[in-house]
Amino acid sequence: MNTTATTNDQLRGRLFGAMSALPTPFRDGEVDLRSLAALVEWQIAEGINGLVTCGTTGEAPTLSWHERIMVIRKTVAVANGRVPVIAGTGTNSTESTVAFTAAARDFGADAALIVAPYYNKPSQTGIVRHFETIAAKVNIPIIVYNVPSRTGVDLAPATIEQLAAIPSIVGFKDATDDLSRPMAFAQRFGDRFTWLSGHDATAFGFNTMGGSGTISVVSNVAPRLCVAMHDACRNSDPHAARQIHNRLRPLIVALELETNPGPVKHALHLMGKMSSDVRLPLVEVEPNTASAISDNLSVLDTPARPSRALRPVPVAARAASNTRRL
Repeated sequence: MNTTATTNDQLRGRLFGAMSALPTPFRDGEVDLRSLAALVEWQIAEGINGLVTCGTTGEAPTLSWHERIMVIRKTVAVANGRVPVIAGTGTNSTESTVAFTAAARDFGADAALIVAPYYNKPSQTGIVRHFETIAAKVNIPIIVYNVPSRTGVDLAPATIEQLAAIPSIVGFKDATDDLSRPMAFAQRFGDRFTWLSGHDATAFGFNTMGGSGTISVVSNVAPRLCVAMHDACRNSDPHAARQIHNRLRPLIVALELETNPGPVKHALHLMGKMSSDVRLPLVEVEPNTASAISDNLSVLDTPARPSRALRPVPVAARAASNTRRL
């Protein structure tokens, strides 16, 4: 029996639905492990399908080696196998990505989320060699994270064809907004990969067109609703899924008014879950954004109803905002 293949197949069976891209709580400039543990417990109690730590929402580029390892270790320990934990281990250095990925494996992460190398803007050949090297050196299931708006590079279809030859790559997180991709790739690769959305605003469409789930920001704030939407998609009930998405949409818009994770940390602060602190060069949200978030948190307290009954973010604010990726 091929143990690696068996492990990868087992993990694919657990990679579905709403998976929260966890923010890293800070207090007085330090990582707040107590708030992190409480957030993980609450997410699991609310029915979340999986947890992703040390990704974009976790402000991973500003964490030291020690902090990043602490956060991964704490998340894995608190989750204790109840839901899969995916550790963000990608950097713009192949060598350091290998080191973070090996550490995540050693501390029990179920998979590594590895972003396409940012800033360097490697060629497609360089991207393939980056993932080939990591896979050859660390035995852990890998989810490739494609977010061109952050990295400056996009994965070409021919590149994905080459990555399909790497057995330990089990999935892709796609944050491109291109809803033609999940259907085209699902048709091309079948069950070879698990396709995950990386953009809450288009998650409903993504998951009705071949996707299996979402690595989500809004699920940090509304885990039960996000799980319910994904369950409806999995149960082939797009009407119910659309209703829930419409209910969540104004909150999603509010959380995208400024760079992630500032808005979601502010929302969690209003809910008493953590401090709103972010690390420079990020800063806390502007008053208008704070007001929009506060207004639209009411979605958590009201019964389901048509989206026109929700209090929307002002059109001017939407027009002025930049699309933010998870």
